[in-house]
Amino acid sequence: MRRVLVKGAGVAGLTVAHELAVRGASVTVAEVRGQIGGNASWLAGGMLAPWCERESAEEAVITLGENAADWWERTLPGLVSRAGTLVVAHARDAFELARFATRTRNHQTADEKAIAALEPDLAGRFRQGLLFAGEAHLDPRRALEALAGKLRAMGVVFLFEAGEVALSGFDQVIDCTGIARADDDLRGMRGEMLILRTQEVSLARPVRLLHPRHPIYIVPRADHHFMVGATMIESDHDGPITARSLMELLNAAYAVHPAFGEAEIVETGVGVRPAYPDNLPRVKRWGDGAITINGLYRHGFLLSPAMADQAAGLLFNSSADLESENEADRQWRSA
Repeated sequence: MRRVLVKGAGVAGLTVAHELAVRGASVTVAEVRGQIGGNASWLAGGMLAPWCERESAEEAVITLGENAADWWERTLPGLVSRAGTLVVAHARDAFELARFATRTRNHQTADEKAIAALEPDLAGRFRQGLLFAGEAHLDPRRALEALAGKLRAMGVVFLFEAGEVALSGFDQVIDCTGIARADDDLRGMRGEMLILRTQEVSLARPVRLLHPRHPIYIVPRADHHFMVGATMIESDHDGPITARSLMELLNAAYAVHPAFGEAEIVETGVGVRPAYPDNLPRVKRWGDGAITINGLYRHGFLLSPAMADQAAGLLFNSSADLESENEADRQWRSA
């Protein structure tokens, strides 16, 4: 039985721990924090939206992410909502909607009547939108906690507030520590978000508002909570949300529905997401034998299942299978 140490209990670490455990490995997860949460994964939107993301991402995001909703539903039944994604824009920004449509696929046009049927609280507010019916979303916090609970039941050991862990007891180390990992190719992408609470708005699915300067998404959560995100700032600074970002997010939420102007601000958060120059993730084997999963950028929950499968393949596939896998990886990166 392979004994594997996974460093990091974010979405990448927990998904690879699951893929290793189901393949029969003895897995230990080491996390510097005192519990699940508090990392960039905890602050994520939880959108499983490969076709929407194609607007600004490479085709590889669809290739790697189109089965993510199935993986999460299979792994944690009942936590995935498959209501799709609604993309809208105000009439003055109709060009943004048209541009978004040309850069994406697997969507259908929704007129004012269709939008009202999909989201009654948005009736009369938008004349046209795009519905990505095949997309899904989940609550990242519930998912992380549920996955950790499942892993414990499978025999995975968690070491919280872990410093340096003796490596002599393990056959393999997989590093999923994100921006904390020493990798000169990585850069930080600061994302700021907030959570609002209001009983005056109901949404059945994530809503993306297109805007030339401040595009946002609003993701419904339990108990009348809504996650509003997210800024994209080239920075590894993890200090509190800035006044400008807070105003931009609030103004954009208000533009989706005025009732958000009276909502309670329950939480603000800042996460630094690791990204490689092409904004695509990597599974790497280092000279010391360690494997890393990193560079998930803004696609942690969407791409982590595929990257976990790749990392597990590095451990369990034959050398011939591994070469085939690496060739496939090179092909989609060059596509």
